[in-house]
Amino acid sequence: MPLPFRSRWAPLILLAAALGACSPVFNWREVPIADDGLVALLPCKPDHATRNLPLGGGSVSVAVDVTGCEAGGATFAVAHATAEDAAQAEAWMHAWRAATRSQLTGAAIAETQATLPRAAGSPAPVRLEAPQQGPGGPMPAHVLWFAQQRAGKMALYQATVLGRPTSAEAPGVFFEGLRLP
Repeated sequence: MPLPFRSRWAPLILLAAALGACSPVFNWREVPIADDGLVALLPCKPDHATRNLPLGGGSVSVAVDVTGCEAGGATFAVAHATAEDAAQAEAWMHAWRAATRSQLTGAAIAETQATLPRAAGSPAPVRLEAPQQGPGGPMPAHVLWFAQQRAGKMALYQATVLGRPTSAEAPGVFFEGLRLP
């Protein structure tokens, strides 16, 4: 004898409702960054902001667009600025790296050359790793700086994971998900 309609579908409806109520910690999605064509893989719905950073030397501030979010105990962000030429890009990138290192006072910092498909060779991509040095020290940081020439100008980027994500694979997924056009 066949089961009534409600009896047959009740377990599936309950399962669908339970799955719908679950929210994964890392809900990866592709997000376009600025209008330059970079696509980042972020683990959550991003927020957007613009801040002025003193990259231009002296009292000159540069507008930097930031797209990022927090998930699983860490902040994932991509910052973007546009330099007029390669010389300005090199100077700004040097200042950007120095400003980041100064915020990590007390951390063991390791900087290495990095690679990213279609990134400019100058300024060259650089990776920074700063693990947490015990309780009370700066939060762990993973940073990648890179640039790309676009329409006669230089697009500069800083991709950052700040904190210790609940998934050890999350920083790798984030950095491997950066795609330049």
